[in-house]
Amino acid sequence: MVTTITTENFENEVLKSDKPVLVDFWASWCGPCRMVSPLVDQLAEEHPEYKFCKVNVDEQEPLAIKFGIMSIPTLIVFKNGEEKKKQIGALPKDAILDLVKNA
Repeated sequence: MVTTITTENFENEVLKSDKPVLVDFWASWCGPCRMVSPLVDQLAEEHPEYKFCKVNVDEQEPLAIKFGIMSIPTLIVFKNGEEKKKQIGALPKDAILDLVKNA
């Protein structure tokens, strides 16, 4: 299951998670985001050992600003409350999984 992240639940869902968390920063008007989104959904179903979340940058602008999101999609992996990896642009499914696995 993919968790929708807001400024209200970011700390509990991402920073306090006991699993590595991949956060997909996206927007509905972004073509590459629409390619990445179903891959993140699939990975969430296939890999319960990780947590997968999405942030709509249009609706959650403070989070986009906080993490310096200038281009989307941007994928950020958090582990133990810290940002570990950041990848800008669309990736194939196996590369997304590698990103979270190797954080």
